[in-house]
Amino acid sequence: MLQSIDLAVAAEEIGVDGAYFRVHHFARQLASPFPLLSAIGAKTSKIEIGTGVIDMRYENPLYMVEDAGAADLISGGRLQLGISRGSPEQVIEGWRYFGYQPEEGREDADMGRQKALEFLDKLKGEGFAEPNPQPMFPNPPGLLRLEPHSDGLRERIWWGAGSNATAVWAAENGMNLQSSTLKFDESGKPFHIQQAEQIRLYKEAWKKAGHQRAPRVSVSRSIFALVTDQDRQYFSQAKGADSFGYIDANQRAVFGKSFAAEPDQLIRELTEDEAIKEADTLLLTIPNTLGVDYNIHVLSAILEHVAPALGWR
Repeated sequence: MLQSIDLAVAAEEIGVDGAYFRVHHFARQLASPFPLLSAIGAKTSKIEIGTGVIDMRYENPLYMVEDAGAADLISGGRLQLGISRGSPEQVIEGWRYFGYQPEEGREDADMGRQKALEFLDKLKGEGFAEPNPQPMFPNPPGLLRLEPHSDGLRERIWWGAGSNATAVWAAENGMNLQSSTLKFDESGKPFHIQQAEQIRLYKEAWKKAGHQRAPRVSVSRSIFALVTDQDRQYFSQAKGADSFGYIDANQRAVFGKSFAAEPDQLIRELTEDEAIKEADTLLLTIPNTLGVDYNIHVLSAILEHVAPALGWR
């Protein structure tokens, strides 16, 4: 946790635009993001701070509104929250241990999406709760909203979509789109082609919904520029091809390949990635177990040797 704060501070210093954190329960990594996001917000001044993603099946949407509002105010409005119905878990139906279960006849994915909609609704800052006629503190007139409220946070919520249909659903509900290195296989085509098609469907749905602002779209990639012997030792075997498999008994998925090569070769390969062309934000996955200093080297190598040629800076 403390290394994550140090890494975000150092990433801001070298010019990285954002620090996004994965959230997984029952794993030896980050599970409760808001203390970390608040701490980073207090120690940085420019970098975007986000998640990729918070599993809404585990969340109390109203309590999450309060946590998110506080973290966003601490950071000065830099929060970019990625949420989702969830990914493959460490334990079977882990959300049940948190006291949640789907309504009768509904699935856990339905529960996650319904909680997301309630979270979005309460982020608007509109009053909905009947005030106590004898409150502890004076109340403003009318129904009460959750506090603290942060203006603009509602427009900085992202949905992690694993399918074309959920990407369209995210657009219809006014969320930005996060598309990771895993997607449901819906055509058998290469990963980046399927992801680009997903993004185009999202953009069409956004336009059709008539939202007044421009949406944002991120894609995730594992990219390593091999510029030192240590890089080659760690990652020369990481490059490969897309892989297809099953994330559960019924759902076939496509997993995007990793990129590891000399900078000139990386630039050629990434130029051919259709989904990166469709997105406006690229999230780089990094090997955080290798420590702060080495990860800053990994990021610096991309910023110096790869990003300029691709127009990312």
